[in-house]
Amino acid sequence: MNELYIGMMSGTSLDGVDAVLVRFDPAGQPALLADHAVPYPDAIKQAVLALQPRGHDELHRSEMLANELAGIYAQAARELLEKSGRAPADIRAIACHGQTIRHAPHEGYTIQLGNMSRLAELAGIDVIADFRSRDVAAGGHGAPLVPAFQQDVFASPDEKRVILNIGGISNLARLHPGATAIGFDCGPGNMLMDAWCLRHTGQAYDDDGRWAAGGQAELGLLAAMLAEPYLQQPPPKSTGRDLFDDGWLQTHLRSLPAQPSPQNVQATLLAFSARCIADSILQHCPGNQAVYVCGGGARNGALLAELSRLLAGQRIASIETLGLPAQLIEAIAFAWLGWRFSQRLSGNLPAVTGAQGLRILGVLHPR
Repeated sequence: MNELYIGMMSGTSLDGVDAVLVRFDPAGQPALLADHAVPYPDAIKQAVLALQPRGHDELHRSEMLANELAGIYAQAARELLEKSGRAPADIRAIACHGQTIRHAPHEGYTIQLGNMSRLAELAGIDVIADFRSRDVAAGGHGAPLVPAFQQDVFASPDEKRVILNIGGISNLARLHPGATAIGFDCGPGNMLMDAWCLRHTGQAYDDDGRWAAGGQAELGLLAAMLAEPYLQQPPPKSTGRDLFDDGWLQTHLRSLPAQPSPQNVQATLLAFSARCIADSILQHCPGNQAVYVCGGGARNGALLAELSRLLAGQRIASIETLGLPAQLIEAIAFAWLGWRFSQRLSGNLPAVTGAQGLRILGVLHPR
């Protein structure tokens, strides 16, 4: 029996919600039927950012934001169904990641915000959410979760490949024939670049990396950032805005004897993201032959060119060559995790997250 699921992802880039309608065959292989995106209003972005650090009245603010996010998720589901000509009764479940506001697996918790009971009420569809907490409870990081999906869908019997997602944070999955799949967060992807670009140009992102390409990386700043202890930690590991935020960048900038131009900082941030990725692949994926890129960073030509230079001899290509859209992999992956939950099948890879074993991930909110 083929089943329909809606997958929803709202990541650290804070662009908004990606929603996909996916049909799964009995083996759990996905077929993308439709997709839809709902951008976050600026007020939602600011509310999410304001909750990243500990602050005043955060319990009330988080619950109010959770209600607002439920409305945005419900809007995404409704508009996706209208676009695809489907009705709520056609859908087995919405698998919703929620919006990460704090990721602290070392303290035993991770928070993906969203009032999922409210979403089930508004959408009239079962909702499966809170995918990360069960892995954290089992001693894992609760992230990254997408490598389990990538192994199931993209593994090759004869090519040593890496699936690289460049979102706000960059993360990879090593899929080498005959070897255990591993995956981890490399470091910042687009997050620091996007924030710096917005501050100094008014643009939400550096289109194709053109602004960075016109600058010159400051080698002293780059070396200082590359000394970040997280980058030296062995996998399994995960990170996010809790570490790589504006305060982290400002600390490094204040330590410089002279302030670089904004464009040169952007060039340095691009070089930093590229090095975090390339160093991770060279150290943990020996003999790798191909890197398939997804996420927003797949549209940054300057970043991909720098990766090609750093990973000479490896093929750098869009994941679309493997049959799925580069910008929707995470949303499809969470639809897959929803399907796995419904089948009572595990959704994590302990070698990736560090959990004590395989676990069924998710919490059901019935319609």
